[in-house]
Amino acid sequence: MFLDHRRQLAQPVRDALSLLAYPVQAAVDLPFGLGAQLKEQFSSRRQLLEQIAQLQAQQLLYEARLQRLDALERENIALRELLQSSYQVTESVLAASLMRVDLDPAAHLVQINKGSRTGVYVGQPVLDARGVMGQVDQVGPLSAVVRLITDPSHAIPVQVNRSGVRAIAQGTGDTSRLELVHVPNNADIEPGDLLVTSGFGGRFPPGYPVGRVTSVVIEPGQPFARISVEPAAALDRSRQVLLVRPSNQAIETTAAEAETEPTAGRP
Repeated sequence: MFLDHRRQLAQPVRDALSLLAYPVQAAVDLPFGLGAQLKEQFSSRRQLLEQIAQLQAQQLLYEARLQRLDALERENIALRELLQSSYQVTESVLAASLMRVDLDPAAHLVQINKGSRTGVYVGQPVLDARGVMGQVDQVGPLSAVVRLITDPSHAIPVQVNRSGVRAIAQGTGDTSRLELVHVPNNADIEPGDLLVTSGFGGRFPPGYPVGRVTSVVIEPGQPFARISVEPAAALDRSRQVLLVRPSNQAIETTAAEAETEPTAGRP
């Protein structure tokens, strides 16, 4: 041992034994090393999954907020258009918002958030930023029901802006189409003509856009032409509307007519 301590005579033997023992030590340490590595990997993977879930939740929240901002932007655009439209209306107006839409396909009715307490009355004309939407059909203290011009029971006197030809635009039950009734085949009406209120019905003031003629069909042997009209108002999209307030005399006349007529939607 003295000589080994001084001259390291047994070092080659120890090195050989250590070399032979290394595989055994490595085999013994292998499960512990693999376990630690797997634990670290699983921990890192779990943290990564948690971070991904948090990021996905944040992305969903941001997308929802972005959609809300888009909706607010569209609403602001609609309000600006409505405000610009109100400057073109010579009568006084009252702004209102839609509360509910009737789901009955046979009745085109919408509910607005203004009623008799704000001066709304039966038969009052209702517009949006583009044109005539309809007229008030029922009135409550805080809300009212509006019958759209496309309701099958609604008819409105119109005039061709180009030629001055007068006709009646009647609802078809389709929010994208009106039709002119009892128009002779030789009437000066063409596709693309703008129809405006004529003012002869006693309810709608003259000059408000109602729609544009989309087709004129003349059938041989028939006394009247079949004329389709696309409404000017965005009946299926508008959320803000204007209620036109004519003079007090006109309001009294309209209210008296509403009491005598069986169908409020008819002018």
